[in-house]
Amino acid sequence: MSKIDEILSKAHDTLTVGRVYGEPISNNGVTIVPVASVRGGGGGGDGEPGADSAGGSGGGFGVSARPVGVYEIRNDEVVWVPAADTTRVIMLAEVVAIVALLVLRSIVNSRRRS
Repeated sequence: MSKIDEILSKAHDTLTVGRVYGEPISNNGVTIVPVASVRGGGGGGDGEPGADSAGGSGGGFGVSARPVGVYEIRNDEVVWVPAADTTRVIMLAEVVAIVALLVLRSIVNSRRRS
């Protein structure tokens, strides 16, 4: 088995539904199923030995995961509860604040010239 086949095999084992949906957790008649967003990417390579080289190979693989929420199951009713991504909310608020300040500065400068 070549190195690239090994990498692809491990990638296949890594990117499964078990990575997206966690094990259900039950307590006091409520069951939650955690849900994540999982992304992966990889690279590869190959080569033939030549007169000036010992051969070729390559490879690489990366995975990124973040929580997105849970399914809450209570009394045969399923409710989606999204996870709050505070970092994303804070960054969005910063961008909105910067744009608001730039617009305000532009308005003030245009009134001064008039």
